[in-house]
Amino acid sequence: MKHVYSFFTVLSLSTLALAQPNPDTLWTSTYGGSGHDWNVSFQQTRDGGYVLAGFGTSFGSGGADMWLVKTDSSGHSTWSHTYGGSSDDVCHSVRQTTDGGYILEGYTHSFGAGSDDGWLLKTNDRGDSLWSRTFGGIQSDAFYSLDLTADDGYVIAGYTESSGAGGWDMWLVKTNALGDCTWSRTFGGTREDFCSSVRQTTDGGYILAGYTYSFGADSADGWLLRTNENGDSLWSRRFGGIYGDWLSDAQETPDGGYIAVGGTESFGAGNTDFWLLKTNAAGDLIWSRTFGGSGGDNAVAVQQICGGYVLSGVTGSFGAGASDFWLVATNAEGFYLWDRTFGGTSNETACLVQQVADGSYVLAGSTDSYGAGNRDFWLVKTGHDDNLVAPRNVIVRIVGDDAILNWTRDCYPLYEVQGAYYMNDVFETLGTTSDTTILLPWEGLEAFRFYQVRGILPSVNLTSKR
Repeated sequence: MKHVYSFFTVLSLSTLALAQPNPDTLWTSTYGGSGHDWNVSFQQTRDGGYVLAGFGTSFGSGGADMWLVKTDSSGHSTWSHTYGGSSDDVCHSVRQTTDGGYILEGYTHSFGAGSDDGWLLKTNDRGDSLWSRTFGGIQSDAFYSLDLTADDGYVIAGYTESSGAGGWDMWLVKTNALGDCTWSRTFGGTREDFCSSVRQTTDGGYILAGYTYSFGADSADGWLLRTNENGDSLWSRRFGGIYGDWLSDAQETPDGGYIAVGGTESFGAGNTDFWLLKTNAAGDLIWSRTFGGSGGDNAVAVQQICGGYVLSGVTGSFGAGASDFWLVATNAEGFYLWDRTFGGTSNETACLVQQVADGSYVLAGSTDSYGAGNRDFWLVKTGHDDNLVAPRNVIVRIVGDDAILNWTRDCYPLYEVQGAYYMNDVFETLGTTSDTTILLPWEGLEAFRFYQVRGILPSVNLTSKR
C-alpha cells in the first residue's frame, strides 16, 4: 500500500513539471471585405458554431456599421448582417440569448439623442433585427460590455459624458428583456473614468472593471467596483503604480473572490505588460502577476480553466509581426505554465479567448496579415490543452480484490487512470472518470498514474451563464 501511494506521488509531480503543452493550431478563418473590419467580441453558440461581432467599413449603410457573423463549428460563415445608418455605428459585445437569438451592444452616431449614444440591439437566431434601444444624452455615451442577467434582462456598461460627476464616468445600465431601462448608475469623479467589463455575480450584483483618472495617482489606475443587484456601490478598489494601469476584464471565482486582467506600465518587464490580479471577496489584493517583454503587451480577456487561468491579448514583444495574438496559461496561483503567439508579419489586435467544450481554445480578433482587405475578422481554433491537473489527497482502500481510489480536485478534468502490474513496466488503462473515485482491480497492481484526457471548464463559469 505504502509503495503504491509513494510511487504515484513522485510520478505525478514529475509529470506535472514536464507537461506544459503548447496547443497546435487546427484551423483559422478570416471574414471581411476590401475595407477595415474589426472583430471585438465572439462566443461559441449552442449548435457548436461561433458568432463574431464588431464593426467595419466593407459592408453596410455608411461609415462604419455593426457587423455580426455566424459560422459553423469549422469556422465557415453561414450568414452575416450589418446594422447602422449613414454615420459610424460600433458593436463592442455580443451574447447568444436564451431564445437562440443574439444581443449586441456598442454605440451609435447615426441614431439617438447626442454625439454618440449607447446602443442595444436584439436579433433572432438568423441575425434579423427585432428591436433596438438607444441610451444617452446630448454628449458622448457608449457601451463597452454586456452580460445576460438572471431575470432574462441585460446589464450594460461603458462610459457617459452626459451624466455623472464630470468628464467620463463609469456607466452601468440595467434593462428588462425588451431592452427598456429599469435603472442607470454612474461612478466616478471629475476626470476620466471608464468601464470595460461587467459581469453579474452569484448574489445578483455586479462586478465592474476598468480604469480611473479621478482617484489615485496622476495617471490611470485599474479600477474594480462591486455593486448590489440595484447597482448601488458596495466597494471599489484601485490597483496600480505611478504610471498608467488599467483593467480590461474581471469575473467572479469559485472561492467568492475575483480574477482580473489588463495592462500595466508601472510593473513588469517592458513598455506595457499583461497584468493578472486575484482578489478576495472584498476586493483586497491577494496576488498579482505580470507577463511580457520589452515591447507593448496588453491583456484583453481572462477565462477560468481547469486548474488555473488563460489570458489573451496582443503582444509587441514576441511573435512574427508588429503585434500578435498572445495566449498565456497559468496555474491557480497565477504562475506561468505556457504561452503561444498567433499572427503574421503585420498587426493582429483585440485577441479574445474561450475554452470550448472539447477542451480546445478558440481565439478571435482582427488581422492585418491575412484576409481580403486592410483588416479582417480572424478566428483561430487550437488543439486540446492537455496540461495535467494533478489530483490531490489520493487515498487507496483495499476491499476484497479491488482497490478504491479517492481524491480531491479543484475542477472537473476527465482523468484516465492507468495501472502497471507486478513484474510488468507497461501501464494499462483501467478506467476513465470525471468523478473523484474509481474502482480498480487490485491483484498484482504495482503502481498507478493519472492522465488528464481533456480540459473541462470549472464548476463555476461566469463568463457564459446560459
